[in-house]
Amino acid sequence: MFDGYDSCSEDTSSSSSSDESEEEVSPLPSSLPIIKNNGQVYTYPDGKSGMATCEMCGMVGVRDAFYSKTKRFCSVSCSRSYSSNSKKASILARLQVAGKPPTKKAKVLQKQPLVAKLAAYAQYQATLQNQAKTKAAVPVEGFSWGSYINSNSFTAAPVTCFKHAPMGTCWGDISEGVRVEVPNTDCSLPTKVFWIAGIVKLAGYNALLRYEGFENDSNLDFWCNVCGSDIHPVGWCATSGKPLVPPRTIQHKYTNWKAFLVKRLTGAKTLPPDFSQKVSESMQYPFRTSMRVEVVDKTHLCRTRVAVVENVIGGRLRLVYEESEDKTDDFWCHMYSPLIHHIGWSRSIGHRFKRSDITKKQDGHFDAPSHLFLKVKEVDTAGEWFKEGMKLEAIDPLNLSAICVATIRKVIQNSHSNGLTTSGKLTQ
Repeated sequence: MFDGYDSCSEDTSSSSSSDESEEEVSPLPSSLPIIKNNGQVYTYPDGKSGMATCEMCGMVGVRDAFYSKTKRFCSVSCSRSYSSNSKKASILARLQVAGKPPTKKAKVLQKQPLVAKLAAYAQYQATLQNQAKTKAAVPVEGFSWGSYINSNSFTAAPVTCFKHAPMGTCWGDISEGVRVEVPNTDCSLPTKVFWIAGIVKLAGYNALLRYEGFENDSNLDFWCNVCGSDIHPVGWCATSGKPLVPPRTIQHKYTNWKAFLVKRLTGAKTLPPDFSQKVSESMQYPFRTSMRVEVVDKTHLCRTRVAVVENVIGGRLRLVYEESEDKTDDFWCHMYSPLIHHIGWSRSIGHRFKRSDITKKQDGHFDAPSHLFLKVKEVDTAGEWFKEGMKLEAIDPLNLSAICVATIRKVIQNSHSNGLTTSGKLTQ
């Protein structure tokens, strides 16, 4: 196991060695009211469908609860106030065009909400244009889980809690105290050398490692992804002909490092020999780009639409709705999510479906096989079963942190996905 040791050293003095068509609206910052000339668009703050912002007072609420067919106002009073302010804004505009000095009436009109919103929107558009002209490439720093966990003394949920995630079912071999062979960064040799380190702390896939020989010294501790290509079980260097070299900081501590390693590693745990193979297999996903699926319509949650798989990352699928020409109308979900189904699923069970304007399947696109999707468990419905009109508690689709009282509107065939309508939130 330790035959790789002594094959390289830093100096001569040491012997070391992851069915309808609806208009889409480009999102703007939620802090800025959206104003359009025709006044027929709705605001969806934070990308949440089903929500709307009152164009008069700015209150955000459920779209279906808003006043009028256009759902532009939260109440009758706001609708009337908006109409009145529109007339005032027209008077103000005529005064400005005529070049007359601002009158007392004009100064009062300038304080009205509509004028303020129009000015804010115009300023926002101007800012966007200026940014486009002077935009420079700014490097984006990745989020560091290691420093976040250390600085706040947080505990990360273990990988074993997520059976659907890569390595979720075979993570039991990884724990604190496990020894691994990793690159030695505390070295001045021109070639890449390795040393043995122990896992001090785990945070998901990340592990805080400490080189052997540092005992309680944490100065050179570092975070590393256990599933990375530079993490190997003890003995890998010996079988691969790679050199084991102790860090320069502690090189003077022992004269016989081979004896030190034998003593420290006797009875210690390391990674399974096939660990890298397991990682590779867990990262293989049956879904491929260009596959067509049926997925929930994020703007109308009681129906589905056709979407195409654009990206597959860690078992998560980026689905672009088929009618999106610029590929910005997308939807993310896990490949095991109950929100996605094979093509034809909605028709087979009588679920509502939005027909696509695209009459012919695009080149390169193909339907995802039905066996890739989770099967609904067989349930005996002969006795008591869900019926229309029944009441129950369900997650509010417009506020996922809340539970609502709901009414069953429709029970679709061979599925647990029942049509529900919210009839009021529960008092927390």
